[in-house]
Amino acid sequence: MALKIIGAGFGRTGTLSLKMALEQLGFDPCYHMHEVFSNEGFVNYWAAAAKGEPVDWDEVFEGYEATVDWPGATYWRELADHYPEAKVLLSVREPGGWHKSVLNTIFGQDNQERFAKLPDDHPSKIMYNRLFDTTFDGKLLDKDYAMGVFNRHAEEVKATIPADRLLVYEVGSGWEPICDFLGLPVPTTDYPHANSTEDFRKHFPVKRNHSNNP
Repeated sequence: MALKIIGAGFGRTGTLSLKMALEQLGFDPCYHMHEVFSNEGFVNYWAAAAKGEPVDWDEVFEGYEATVDWPGATYWRELADHYPEAKVLLSVREPGGWHKSVLNTIFGQDNQERFAKLPDDHPSKIMYNRLFDTTFDGKLLDKDYAMGVFNRHAEEVKATIPADRLLVYEVGSGWEPICDFLGLPVPTTDYPHANSTEDFRKHFPVKRNHSNNP
């Protein structure tokens, strides 16, 4: 089974809601960071990719019809080349709100401390460093720098993927843009809404970064 949809948007751009929406539309299952957390061994694929080792993408995504969120979004270019028939979905949001959300959730102080304690060769640490330290040059806490990376990433995707293959999806836009893009009818149910900052904190309590406002 080849991927049909490649999510190029960074984490904290409504990707869990997007996963649920795509699965409701029939692209089930949809890969997401939650898959890495819940399936032992998946992290090894991403550690290998982070080290520049060859990765069998068909093996990584065996059984999946779509992928959104990190870590897949880090390799959007490789995936778009490997699956030339797949559509690319770039989820975006206001950069300042995105940065605040990242620091209050997945890059919270607790997570930083937890990964810092792991051995340097631990697969989870290798993956984590690739997502944050490498992508943001170790400057994710620098709001202006991180937002610049966020914006440049979006522009690079838009400049690389042909317009007829790409949807730039603004968080909160509902079903219509996605269904129009995929040529599918709009569901009668509400668009999913999951994993807000408050939801994240209920399941994964985090310390806030000192440089970030509540």
